[in-house]
Amino acid sequence: MNDSKTLADRIEDLLPQTQCTKCGYEGCRPYAEAVATGAANYNQCPPGGAEGVARLAKLLGKPVIPINPVNGVERPRPAAFIDEQLCIGCTLCMQACPVDAIVGAPKQMHTIVEDQCTGCDLCVAPCPVDCIAMIPVTGAATGWDAWSQQQADEARVRHDRRQARLAAERDAAEARAAARRAAVAPAAARPASAAKADTSGTPVEGAGAAAATGAEDAEAKKKAIIQAALERARRKKAELAERGAGPRNTEHVSADVQAQIDAAEARRRRIGIAADPDAANESNPHDDKPT
Repeated sequence: MNDSKTLADRIEDLLPQTQCTKCGYEGCRPYAEAVATGAANYNQCPPGGAEGVARLAKLLGKPVIPINPVNGVERPRPAAFIDEQLCIGCTLCMQACPVDAIVGAPKQMHTIVEDQCTGCDLCVAPCPVDCIAMIPVTGAATGWDAWSQQQADEARVRHDRRQARLAAERDAAEARAAARRAAVAPAAARPASAAKADTSGTPVEGAGAAAATGAEDAEAKKKAIIQAALERARRKKAELAERGAGPRNTEHVSADVQAQIDAAEARRRRIGIAADPDAANESNPHDDKPT
């Protein structure tokens, strides 16, 4: 029987679907495509461990080689844990989780659905109050001994659903923005003398401007709420520092984690949220100067 699966499909089927990005790609599918084209090596997936490399080597007809230490090391699988006394409900960890394993709401405590957590570490870096710890949950078992095919399949489904949801949300946001622009543009294009009242007696230009102003007010309120949450986080961090209990996750920051920190700061800048003035000095303690 003719198998319609591509080489990238077969490679993806052998990956653990943790979506951790330790391979250097945005997820398991992009990495599979890179391996299929020869752009990436088949030893860049630490969660898959030595067995994962052996599986890929067999498929590709190549020798078994060690995991590239640049991408990490094989280890017992961890699960994220959120300290509820420190969580401020900023939702940044929820945005970072690739498989929607974090439940919560703005300004409410978040929690991890442990049996859905892939141990990817991606929620740790964006947390402004350092309330997330990665706790090993598989004893001495590592790689595929710490992760089943069923878990991988379920994680893949959740990741694909999340990607579809995010795409739909982006499309909806773009549609709303286009509608706002369409409502404002005719008023801006016509001279003031051409303005006409609608059936309620309100000038058409005035109605469009009011809608735009309302949207701007809502966006400003959202930014203010997030900014206030970050300010509370900074005060909490200062209090902890005074007691000698500062952040725990700033030591030995890897390139992958630093990239996540940079991405989180970039998102804040894009939406007009001021960055923590101390973040640059805290994010990479191994540099000789602030970054």
